Amino acid sequence: MHKISGRARVAFQGEPGAFSQMAARKLLGTDVATVPCATFEAMFEAIAQGKADLILAPLENTLAGPVLRCYDLLYQSHLRMTGEVVLRISHCVIGVPGAKLDEVRKIQSHPVALAQCEKFFATHPRIAKSVAEDTAGSVRQVMEQGDETVAAIAGGFAAEEYGAEVLAEGVEDDASNFTRFALLEPAGAMAEPDEAADACTLVLTVTNRPGALFHALEPFSANGVDLMSLVSRPLVGEPWHYRFFLEVAASASDARMKQALLELEPRAVELRVLGSYRSGK
Repeated sequence: MHKISGRARVAFQGEPGAFSQMAARKLLGTDVATVPCATFEAMFEAIAQGKADLILAPLENTLAGPVLRCYDLLYQSHLRMTGEVVLRISHCVIGVPGAKLDEVRKIQSHPVALAQCEKFFATHPRIAKSVAEDTAGSVRQVMEQGDETVAAIAGGFAAEEYGAEVLAEGVEDDASNFTRFALLEPAGAMAEPDEAADACTLVLTVTNRPGALFHALEPFSANGVDLMSLVSRPLVGEPWHYRFFLEVAASASDARMKQALLELEPRAVELRVLGSYRSGK
């Protein structure tokens, strides 16, 4: 578990009962104070506005891929990554107490959640899909409506949060559905360093010429550092130029990583270590 002092306030995107809130409690403990935010932008502003001490941002889902907006906001924020947690995403059909699945005619949820449950809808053709802003928020709306024919798809935690009833469990198409979250805090924060840190995230920009990226990544292989993921984002105002986010299987204090960074620096236009942490994988 990530070490923090006091009862930190952690901002997450979504409403109470969201998967992000579950992830925060998994990483930091059930007594952590969580701060719901309507958008990713509001979440990243929460620390500067004095509403939170930390941020838990989703970076990648094993089915939907990278959460690109969070990568862009992370780069702009200059926050540092000090923790990581991976959460198994298991979807439930949730309705008002007393509702029955065979009487449900509409299910609402976030479009990504709906898309991850196509097999369920194929076997229940009488149920229509309705797009909502948020998984947990869709459960809240179902409870407010009080209609037994309307249900939501969300995590079981959301049913507990709003006093709703789980009508079906595990309705996702693929059981290998996981989301990776990054714990972020201000660069000047005095958190205890995690001596078990075994990963770090970097941001890298190279010149736009043949072989530049290959040349920049070579020090990782040469020093035995495993490159686990590479996400590219376009540079605004510079068409066809890109910034790269790298996740590597070594902390920035690892001797192999120090040497790789030393060799990489002169090959890069921009190089920034966003933080070292204990891998959630």
